[in-house]
Amino acid sequence: MKEPKTLLEASQYFSDAENCRQFMISIRWPDGIVKCPYCGKENPAWMPKAKLYFCSQKHDKQKFSLKVGTIFEESPIRLEKWLPAAWLIVNCKNGISSYEAARALGVTQKTAWFMLHRIREAMAGAGITVKMGGDGQGPIGIDETFVGPDPRRMHNSRRLKLQTAITQRTNKVPVMGMLDRETRQVRAQVIPNVKRETLQNAILDQIEGGATIYTDQFSAYDRLPAAKEFIHETVNHMQEYVRGEIHTQGIENFWFLLKRTLRGTYVAVEPYHLDRYVAEQVFRFNNRATKDNPLNDSDRFIIAMMQIVGKRLTYAQLTGKQCEIPAN
Repeated sequence: MKEPKTLLEASQYFSDAENCRQFMISIRWPDGIVKCPYCGKENPAWMPKAKLYFCSQKHDKQKFSLKVGTIFEESPIRLEKWLPAAWLIVNCKNGISSYEAARALGVTQKTAWFMLHRIREAMAGAGITVKMGGDGQGPIGIDETFVGPDPRRMHNSRRLKLQTAITQRTNKVPVMGMLDRETRQVRAQVIPNVKRETLQNAILDQIEGGATIYTDQFSAYDRLPAAKEFIHETVNHMQEYVRGEIHTQGIENFWFLLKRTLRGTYVAVEPYHLDRYVAEQVFRFNNRATKDNPLNDSDRFIIAMMQIVGKRLTYAQLTGKQCEIPAN
């Protein structure tokens, strides 16, 4: 069977342990030569009954699995479940909840929740290698939004507690985003606040000097560093949303997609975990099918799997050493 192109083909293909092994080899070692992750020795012996490799070089961990050195490391879950789980989350447009993944994979909700977060860790930062606004890139729309509970959907007792805050936004988490209008690529991240220093430092970190930037008239964007020679145009949302080519509609469309996923699929996301959910949405947005880049489900899956090496997310890191698992 050829490499899968659909969910049905993927579920059939990855149900075979040997197919999973060959796929992981192609991802980790494109030349087909397996290397020990501890000492680098080539062509360790494969032990099919144990489903482990054995390195002939003398060191503490001569036996190792294909999960070592990846986001799957030290997981008792077989690759026959890990790979379909990755296929689901990278290709479901509105994400997949841990409850749905648990039913589909035959694991507990707690296990599925942990698995999905580890895959999100691999999805984060995929394809981000250079700053935006360089040669061949277009103007960049920048905006910020707030993610948090909707008072209209709260229990009355919780709404009363919220009303004691100075503003509704004090209970929400700020997220900043940037969209290249030429490449249609977006970058977004959770930020601690929307102060001038925070927003402008994020712009300096992500955008090349001399780029054209479009924002609204939020005062925090005023007086961007002159040394970078940004071309900065603004639109006044009190009067208009578009003035010729100047607008932030593209990044606001991304906010709509993000919030639809959070409210419709994940329902309740703790601020501590929000950055990974944002990274998940960024990955799917940047790797969506377009006329110039007709990606399919298999392509997105491969792109995500190319990011699994060298990343690690433990349960203690994920939960902050807390025992409770928030449902989504």
